Amino acid sequence: MKLPRRQFLLLVTSAVALSAALQSAKAQAYPTRPVRLVVGFPPGGGTDMVARTIGQSLSERLGQPFVVENRPGAGSNLAAQGVINSPPDGYTLLSVTGSNAVNATFYDTLPFNFLRDIEPVAGIVKYPLILITNPMLPVRTMAEFMSYARTNPAKVAMASFGAGTSSHLAWELLRMMTGLHLVHVPYRGEAPALTDVIGGQVQAMLCSPLGSLPYIRSGKVRALAVTSAARWDGLPDLAPIADVVPGYEASSWQGIGAPRGTPREIVATLNREINKALADPAIKARFDEWGTTPMSVTPEEFRAFLSAETEKWGRVVRASGVKPE
Repeated sequence: MKLPRRQFLLLVTSAVALSAALQSAKAQAYPTRPVRLVVGFPPGGGTDMVARTIGQSLSERLGQPFVVENRPGAGSNLAAQGVINSPPDGYTLLSVTGSNAVNATFYDTLPFNFLRDIEPVAGIVKYPLILITNPMLPVRTMAEFMSYARTNPAKVAMASFGAGTSSHLAWELLRMMTGLHLVHVPYRGEAPALTDVIGGQVQAMLCSPLGSLPYIRSGKVRALAVTSAARWDGLPDLAPIADVVPGYEASSWQGIGAPRGTPREIVATLNREINKALADPAIKARFDEWGTTPMSVTPEEFRAFLSAETEKWGRVVRASGVKPE
């Protein structure tokens, strides 16, 4: 039977409206089952610690487990691609870091466009990196480190979280500004890199305060300087690299993203609850102890931040000519 055009259009419109209503109802009920939070680095590093703290808070606030899944590899691209290829239903989220902003330019070809394919949800924390060395290296200040590196070219091994990560590019920026010749040794995350700095297999590293502060305080590693433009409250006696290298500044950060097309209601729910968590005194105290600053922003503000970071580190990648190793 052939339906009249008006009746046919009415049925189509009703079906679309019903589908939208069902999607909205699902979003409003979110979450109804466990949520995966994918981290592109191994357990034990700063990124993992922050993700687990926020995941636990979201579990308590939203009544469903937020399970951290560590998926290291390819400078966190494996984790990003896995999330991007997941259904946009809010049940697979990505721990977004500065490495994702770097990778957009660092890798000539990727099977995704990060800024296009990830839905920004919320920021979590920002923090400077700390230049640390094994205590056996005969330096105690940034100036002494630079003098030693110049006197011993290619004799100091500089660890990073991995090729293209924030610790690697912060070093590349420093190399561009100083001409220092160190040997870059990429690891599959911060924790294994720190282990080798402590053990003396590599001599130096730009690392996060989250992973390194306990070892700095115990004397297992020596802190020389911070990458923030000014002194940092976490270690107020530590001078910034900018005191010796004017204009140098690099910071790391972390947030949450979802696959493109995730319903706005779900993004809004997650953003609201993450910002509430960041205002929680217990979580604020923990982040203060780790030397991080809460990053309470809207999804739109986080999108603008991601764009700015991608452009900044893209300039560094292009100017340095650095490539994946």
